[in-house]
Order: sequence, then structure tokens, then C-alpha cells
Amino acid sequence: MAKLVLRRILESIPLLLAISLVTFFLLFHSPGDFTSQLKMDPKISNELLEMEIKRMGLDQPWYVVWGKWVVNATTRGDLGQSFTYKVPVASLIGARLYNTFLLALTSTIFAWLIAVPLGILAAVRQDKPIDRIASGIAFLGLSIPSVLLALFAIYLAAVTGWFPVGGMTSENYFDMTSTWDRFKDVCHHLFLPTIVLGVGGFAIYTRQMRSNLLETLKADYVRTARSKGVSGGSAVMRHALRNAINPMITLFGFAFSDLLSGAFLVENVMAWPGLGRTTIEAYGSKDMCVVAAAVLLAAVMLIIGNLIADILLALNDPRIRYD
Repeated sequence: MAKLVLRRILESIPLLLAISLVTFFLLFHSPGDFTSQLKMDPKISNELLEMEIKRMGLDQPWYVVWGKWVVNATTRGDLGQSFTYKVPVASLIGARLYNTFLLALTSTIFAWLIAVPLGILAAVRQDKPIDRIASGIAFLGLSIPSVLLALFAIYLAAVTGWFPVGGMTSENYFDMTSTWDRFKDVCHHLFLPTIVLGVGGFAIYTRQMRSNLLETLKADYVRTARSKGVSGGSAVMRHALRNAINPMITLFGFAFSDLLSGAFLVENVMAWPGLGRTTIEAYGSKDMCVVAAAVLLAAVMLIIGNLIADILLALNDPRIRYD
């Protein structure tokens, strides 16, 4: 297992370098830059504009800027300076990454806790009412766009007043002296975004779990266990489930990264103060260091998710070895 982790880390280094290289290339060659709006302001002189371009390094070739950024990031952990917010990118990203990670984590837990048991029930009770209900819920979850679901959630919150319309905390959050009250306040704000972000994954996992288990229940070893007197519940939980859940674990690696990118949309619609809103704003203003760091983080999340999935697969199925 240690060799697996070390090998994945070494393999990810050239991949991350290539991703950052392509990101800087596209940012430099896309129309406009951070000074585009400054050039339209008649109050800003050409001398001041040239000073700003030189200060931000936009007068240099893109590969030189990329090389300096990589050297500073690897040697000093310096991801550059945000043009828009005038703060180090590392502190800007770090403050918002926690919020996005919290939303992605709760959405993952929500989707898995409901989808896996529902998929098992649907497979065991194939063509029964519970199976039809699960299939209908999964179909609705796949059919409704996330943006429409987010708008409906905001409408529900505004009409009923049961949930906050946006944000992560209440205005009096820092006036709360109890840790429990602060925790409840964050959970209250987190409820609707978690459901909106987790519905798509929940629908996919339910269908996948049902399909995997139905296929596994037809295997010879399950029939043999049943013929030896093993009860239906034991055959499912002790024999079929561990093999049926392997593809679900594989999906986890991709799902975690997808949730990060999916959170971008939900955060913007539901005003969640996460990395997604900051990244979109940074791309709109061509704040290249912020965009590059955000893209690199998404790649890191995908690598970590796949690594966790491989480790869980090895722990769940002793036949799997990564030699």
C-alpha cells in the first residue's frame, strides 16, 4: 500500500505540471487580460498602465510567467498574488477551499447513505413497488438540472422561511458564544445546498448499486450459497454485496472531483462562499494565478479521490493487489 501511494504521488508530478502549463497557455492566449478594463478608463494614463502590466508580469512571455510560478509554488509554496483581491492566492484559496470541501463532503455522505441502501432494496425486491419507486426517484434526480433544482430550493427557502436564502452563516454568527449554536447555524445553511448538489450523485449511485447487485446475485457462488441453506439476507450481505460494491468504490474517485466542479454552479446560484464563486469571478477578470491554482486543486482532488478509491478497493477485496 505504501508503494502504491508513493508511486501515485510521483506519477502525479508531471501530470500537474502539464495541467498548469496548459492552463497558463490558455489564459494568456484567450481574449483580453486583467488590464482590459483599466485600458478603457480614460483617467488611467499610459505610464501607469505600463507600470501595472510590468508589476503583474503581463509583459513577459507566458512560459516565463509559468516557469516562475511553478518555481515559487514548489520551493516556497507561493501561488502568486491575486490581481483582484490584492492578497496571496494561497490564503485566498485556503479560506474558501474549506467551504467547498465541506459542501462536497456532506453531499457525498448524503448521496451514499441514501443511494446504497435504496439500491440494495431495489435489487433484492426487483420489479416490486420499492424497485419502481427507487427507479422513479433516480430518474427524476437525473432529469432535473442542478441549476433548476437550486432555483427551486431558493424559492422554497424564500417562501416558507424554513431555510436561509443564501450564505454559509447568519449575520449574528460571530456573536454566538456557544459552539453548538454555531454548529447548528452552519448546518442550517448547509442543508439545502447539500441536497441540491447530492441529488445527481444519489440518482447515479442508486441505479449503479441496483445494477451491480442484480448482476452479482446471478453469480454461481451466490446460487451455491443459497443451495447450502444460507438465508437470502446473508447471501446478499455476506457474499454478493462486497463484490457488487467494488464498482461503486471506483466511482468514488471521479465523483469527488465531479462534486468539486458541480459545487461551482451550486455555489454561484445559492450564494455559498466557496471556491467556485471565486474561481468564476477570477476567470471573468483574468486573474490568472487564482484560476491556475483552482484548476490545479481540482486535479489534485481527482488524484486524491482515485487514490482513496484504490485503497478502499484493496481493503474491501483481498483479491485486488497493486504490485
